[in-house]
Amino acid sequence: MDPSKREPGRDAFLDDYREKYDRWLERGAIRFSSRIVPVGEALKAEPWIVPGEQVRSILRSAWSIAVQDCVCRAHYRRCDRPLEVCLALDEDAERGVDAGTARRLSLAEAEEKIALADRSGLVHMTLYVPQEKVSAICNCCPCCCHEIQLLKRYGRVDLVARSDFVAKTDEAACVGCGACVRRCAFDARSMDGGRLRVDESACYGCGVCVPACPTGAIRLVRRGAPLSAPPPCEAA
Repeated sequence: MDPSKREPGRDAFLDDYREKYDRWLERGAIRFSSRIVPVGEALKAEPWIVPGEQVRSILRSAWSIAVQDCVCRAHYRRCDRPLEVCLALDEDAERGVDAGTARRLSLAEAEEKIALADRSGLVHMTLYVPQEKVSAICNCCPCCCHEIQLLKRYGRVDLVARSDFVAKTDEAACVGCGACVRRCAFDARSMDGGRLRVDESACYGCGVCVPACPTGAIRLVRRGAPLSAPPPCEAA
């Protein structure tokens, strides 16, 4: 789109992404632009989790990994979260290295970047290109990420696919500190008169809230399962 024809006050950075995704969607090249992947710390106590849901499993299946600065945080500069945490995979990694925009990492180094992202409260997203191949693992903040902004600002729920999990809270163990509210990138959690309110329909299952809870009251469970549900292997 010609920048001169955009409406005043529009965000050209977001519009460029939105228009690209719409072209791919119209052609049927993708079903969504990204998918939420739960943070490893939120899932480490669940041996029944499908390995493909975990970032580290995705990294281990890649034949090339490179890291580059987050394009969104470099553009907006709205927070001080880590910048060099976006991981390109396979062909995209090689292209970035060849172009000088990324540097190659070992698996151990890539896992260290994921651990840094976890500590910083960043949301893990797998990014898709046409043919639905995972091209990158981005570690996103709600104030800068173009994916989260398109979701919240324009209501583009069709672009971001939820993980297979939802964060449930044990109300008896919750002390109402609000730590999880401050961590939630999707506004699924809020405080009302000192009580925690959770809108599970707004939860994307990123798990960022889980390690933030000081009492361990939050747990990721498969969508549709109660908080008390045992792992499927035990239930069987």
